[in-house]
Amino acid sequence: MTPVWRRELRRISLLLIITFALDYFTGLHGWSVVAVLVCYIGWNMLQLSRLYRWLASGQIDSLPSSYGIWGSVFAETRRLQNRSLKHQQKLQAIINRIQDSTAALQDAVLMVDSHGNLEWWNQAAQRFLGLKSPVDVGQPITNLIRDPSFKAYFDQADYSDPLTMASPVNKHIHLQFNITQFGRRDRLMLVHDVTRLKQLEQMRKDFVANVSHELRTPLTVLAGYIETMDMNSDILPERWQRMLKQMGSQSLRMEAIIKDLLTLSRLETSAKEHPAQVQIQPLLEQIAADARALSQGRGHTITLSTEGPVALLGYTDELRSAFSNLAFNAVKYTPDGGHIELIWREREGRAEFCVKDDGVGIADHHIPRLTERFYRADPSRSKETGGTGLGLAIVKHVLLRHDGELYIESTPGKGSCFCCHFNAQSVITELAS
Repeated sequence: MTPVWRRELRRISLLLIITFALDYFTGLHGWSVVAVLVCYIGWNMLQLSRLYRWLASGQIDSLPSSYGIWGSVFAETRRLQNRSLKHQQKLQAIINRIQDSTAALQDAVLMVDSHGNLEWWNQAAQRFLGLKSPVDVGQPITNLIRDPSFKAYFDQADYSDPLTMASPVNKHIHLQFNITQFGRRDRLMLVHDVTRLKQLEQMRKDFVANVSHELRTPLTVLAGYIETMDMNSDILPERWQRMLKQMGSQSLRMEAIIKDLLTLSRLETSAKEHPAQVQIQPLLEQIAADARALSQGRGHTITLSTEGPVALLGYTDELRSAFSNLAFNAVKYTPDGGHIELIWREREGRAEFCVKDDGVGIADHHIPRLTERFYRADPSRSKETGGTGLGLAIVKHVLLRHDGELYIESTPGKGSCFCCHFNAQSVITELAS
């Protein structure tokens, strides 16, 4: 028992003793005890009423003073209130500091609640997205950023990849959106200005396209002279004949590289036109025939199996380029006498084209980088096959234009499997009449 309660019990005991004594000597027969108890209860009710009024007023006024057990209650409440105020002041100082620091950021920061309503944003968000305070507080973020791509990105559950789109207030500014979920489906949005990166990427694309185009003319002239000299190589010394042969092979390789670079440039810069129905059976039969012609004399067994959707919604030339790149790579990198399978099938409502071989295979650490331009898992082997290092990059960009994905599985010494997956929206089960 605390000292406060012991003092209170002593006070009550003393009061009762005095009351019983007064009652004994005056002969009031217990009325004095009743009167004292009524006064004591009334006094406690008064203190309780004072405490209730203070709580109901929002704890704005100072807490009233008292004595006894109520004095201790008021004092302890006052101490807790002061401690709570200090904690609130510290928390508010931290919040103010966070808001000041985020307000100074060049990137936009926004907080969205679990219902998709905007709660808070910094100054950069006002500049990039045109938000206005306090009008936009509590408004759905998809009503403030009216873009179909943003709504589709915001409504999805997977934010592993960022979204890049033009600013709703300035079409010349490109923004990258990154969303992180926290709490109970609350979302933190970071918006970064990537206009400079977009400009540099466009400059790179233009440079590659222009250089590739400008190199075609001088290379054609050189190749023509080399071919002319090679036609009369019989009158040249043997050492010069070897030099001409190397020059001819390298000029052909340069032509292939320039052709692939121009193809990549076209895939990156050209807008999507209206897709058409691409019949799969004749396309794959032609690719299989070309692969057998490329393999002539090497003893490869090349098989084609087609079952599932009869067509895809897309672009014939691009799909032919992607599929033939995979098939020709299998021929180039599979040892003589190996087996190569071209497979077209349906999996869980999606279509896929796979090329399997039992060639040398690829180590795991190379697979994530195979679609990079000019990346080679084995440079020495690539020189023998005459590859440009751009084939899988072309495949990647063709699939991006068809909303597809490339999956690679490979085991060194056992072979590889390259699969192009297409979503259900691209699959056509019956040809239009």
